[in-house]
Amino acid sequence: MAQQPQRGGGGDRNRRDNRNAPAVDGPDSDIVEKLVHINRVAATVKGGRRFSFAALMVVGDGKGRVGFGHGKAREVPEAIRKATEEAKKTMIKVPLRENRTLHHDGNGRWGAGKIMMRAAPPGTGVIAGGPMRAVLETLGVQDVVGKSTGSSNPYNMIRATFEALKVQSSPRQVASKRGKKVADLMGRRNDGASAPEAIES
Repeated sequence: MAQQPQRGGGGDRNRRDNRNAPAVDGPDSDIVEKLVHINRVAATVKGGRRFSFAALMVVGDGKGRVGFGHGKAREVPEAIRKATEEAKKTMIKVPLRENRTLHHDGNGRWGAGKIMMRAAPPGTGVIAGGPMRAVLETLGVQDVVGKSTGSSNPYNMIRATFEALKVQSSPRQVASKRGKKVADLMGRRNDGASAPEAIES
C-alpha cells in the first residue's frame, strides 16, 4: 500500500522558518550596523542585584545617512536589537563632498565630550578612533581627520560627533540661503575643489 504524504507538520514548520528569516531585498538591506559599546548594568532590588545590558549601536547606509541608538535589556541580543531599531528611526542626512569627505571642518560638543573633524584630500583615509570612527565609516566618509579632545565616554563622543555632523552644509545649501549662485561661492575656494564636483554633491 502506497504511503500517503504527511500533511501539516513539516509545511507549517517551513512556513514558520521562512517567516522569521531576514529579507534579502528591502529598505534596510544596505544598512551597516556597528556595535560601539555594551555595558552591564546592575540594579539593586529586594532579593539582591539584577543585571541587565545596555548597548550603543551606530547604523548607516554608507551614502550620507547615519543614526545611533541605545537599548537596554536582560539579554545582550535583545539590547542590540532595541538599540538598532532606535538608531534606524533617528537617522540624519549629511551632505558629503564628492561622496568621500566632509564639505568643511566642524566641531562638536556634548557634555564633557568635545571632538573636531577636518575634510581631507583623497587617499587620506579615516583618521579617527573609537566611536567617532564607527560613525564616520557607517556614514560613508572615506577621507577625514578627526580627534577627540574631551571625555572618552562613548555616549558623549557619539553625541558630540552628531552635533558636528548636523551643522554640515553643502555649497548648494549655502548658496540658496544667501541668494547667490554656487559658482560664485566656489570661485573663492582655494583647496583644489572644482565647482562642478561641489554642485553635484
